[in-house]
Amino acid sequence: MATLTVRIIRNFEYRTLKNVVFHGIDLATTTVGQLKKIIQDRIQTDPALKIYRTTKFDTLKIYVKAQQHKTQNLAINLDHDDWVLTDDHQTLAFCGIENETELSYFNLDAYRAYQENPVQKWM
Repeated sequence: MATLTVRIIRNFEYRTLKNVVFHGIDLATTTVGQLKKIIQDRIQTDPALKIYRTTKFDTLKIYVKAQQHKTQNLAINLDHDDWVLTDDHQTLAFCGIENETELSYFNLDAYRAYQENPVQKWM
């Protein structure tokens, strides 16, 4: 059983995100699609995530694996586009996810727009 930290990203430019920790995830049997459902269920039931309920989330990407260096961008890893988890039927272990891996959960269209112009705005 693994512990995963998921950055739920509402907005890339304003860095609106919330880190949520998930305990007891079986990496060998849980698929990417099942993890997305687990995250969506938490968003719908956790009062602290109420502002995230109107955002359409559809993509998971590995932010950093355990014991590796983090990137300069605190919201998402702009490197390694191959770390985007595109197949909902693959198990997390098959995707290379290990205990204490950090993931980003976001809208793919918003991510692509941010990739083209990675400007951070402040309120």
